[in-house]
Amino acid sequence: MKIGLVLEQLHRDENDLAQQLLKISERHRVDHEIFHLGRDLAAWSQQHVREIAAIASRYGQDLDPRPREDNTLLEKLREKGSDLLGRDADAGLLLLRDLREVYIKACGVSADWELVAQAAQGIKHTDLLDVAQHCHAQNLRQMKWANGKLKESATQILVG
Repeated sequence: MKIGLVLEQLHRDENDLAQQLLKISERHRVDHEIFHLGRDLAAWSQQHVREIAAIASRYGQDLDPRPREDNTLLEKLREKGSDLLGRDADAGLLLLRDLREVYIKACGVSADWELVAQAAQGIKHTDLLDVAQHCHAQNLRQMKWANGKLKESATQILVG
């Protein structure tokens, strides 16, 4: 079975998504919605990392249940950069780029969850299917949020 390999990749991708969401929340913290919702959505991916690690051992993988932590120095630099950029026009373009990266990563994670769910159904592992369905539903909300923020912000930033 190769499910363990997919779980390992998914573990890495959820960690990456959490980091991107934290990065965007810190970089654009002057926008309170981006700051607070980005952190909440990152917490979902961090929980997914723990859930993947808990079930992965059944499929031959020993994954770290602790979500990857951001480097504190880099976090402080991003926060200071956010303060300096404020609502500058270049900050708007940076926001669009960051939202696009989050959206693309969330789409990849969604595809990974689909693979896991299909495999779990095929081999009738209901515990794995339950994890996949729960986590994928939250991942879809992450994807929709990034896409919605892109749509909401694009015209104002690109035309204004």
